[in-house]
Amino acid sequence: MALKTINIDLQEHRTIGSKVFTTRPRGLQVRNNSHIDSLEPHYDKITITIPEDISSINPSFLEEFLENIVLKLGEEGFRSKFSFINNGRYKIDVDLEEAIDRILREENALA
Repeated sequence: MALKTINIDLQEHRTIGSKVFTTRPRGLQVRNNSHIDSLEPHYDKITITIPEDISSINPSFLEEFLENIVLKLGEEGFRSKFSFINNGRYKIDVDLEEAIDRILREENALA
């Protein structure tokens, strides 16, 4: 049986001319506009494509964009279901790790 996959292309949620994705309000806006929370349960694998000329994605943006998913799936579940495609120079690994740590740390502090 084939895996059900979908791609969320951040180019579709990009401010014209912008080279960065930043701020919590913008992350929330992209979360809502991409419907990532409602798509997640219906797919086995989800890829997120980063435009090639993006120079940075701020951890605060990622926190808001991915918060519900990371809290629902946990870090391991998130990493097994989601992947990032980026053929540009920017590498998301450090910023993504920081965002996941913040999401989980905030949840643990409140729990």
